[in-house]
Amino acid sequence: MFVTFEGGEGVGKSTQIRLLAGALEAQGHAVRITREPGGSAGAEAVRHVILSGAAESYGVRMEALLFAAARSDHVETLIRPALDGGSMVLCDRFMDSSRVYQGITGNLPEPLIDALECLAINGLRPDITIILDMPAAAGLERARARASKGDDAAASVPDRFEKEELETHEKRREAFLDIATRDPARCHVIDATRPVDVIARDVLSAVETLLAKRQNARIDA
Repeated sequence: MFVTFEGGEGVGKSTQIRLLAGALEAQGHAVRITREPGGSAGAEAVRHVILSGAAESYGVRMEALLFAAARSDHVETLIRPALDGGSMVLCDRFMDSSRVYQGITGNLPEPLIDALECLAINGLRPDITIILDMPAAAGLERARARASKGDDAAASVPDRFEKEELETHEKRREAFLDIATRDPARCHVIDATRPVDVIARDVLSAVETLLAKRQNARIDA
C-alpha cells in the first residue's frame, strides 16, 4: 500500500508518518518511510536546489520541471521497488503538493501540471492520501518554532515555501481541501489541531479500514 501525507507547512506530517510506521510495524507490516522532494539520491540533490531557493529566479515553470524530475527518480528507484517487494510506503508529500504549490498558487495551467504528473508518476498513484488540516497561521507558527530549535544554522532558516505570505498558505490549505472534495475515495481530511495521539488514532483507523477492505476483497475473490 502506498500512503501519502499532504497539508500545509507545520501540520505535523513527519510526526504522524513516524507514528503510523510504528503502529504498522507492530502489526507485522514492512514499512518504508520517504519524502518529497527527495527520497532517492537523485531527488535529494534536486531537493537542495529547490528548498534553498536557488531555482526560484528561474520561475515556477522550471521549479515544476525540477519537481517532476525528482518525482520520477523517486518513483522508479525507491517507491515502486519497495511496493513490489511487499513494503508499505509512507511518503511525506507527493503529486498533490505539485498541484497545490506549482499549480494553484504558482498559476501554472492545469494541462501542464497534468502532463508533468503523468510523466513523473508513470501510473503509480497513492492508495490513500492523508490530508492533515489546520489554519495556515497555526501551521506556520509551528514551522517557525520548529526551525528556531534547529541544531545548526541551516535548520534554523525557513525554506523558501515557509517564507511566503500567509494569504498564499491559506490558499494552499483551501486547495488541498478542494482536492479531497474531488477525490473522496482516496483522500481523508484529518483535523491536525488536536492532540498528536488523537490525530494518530484517526490516521491509523483510515489506513486499517482500507487494509481490511483489501483483505475482504481477496477473500471474496
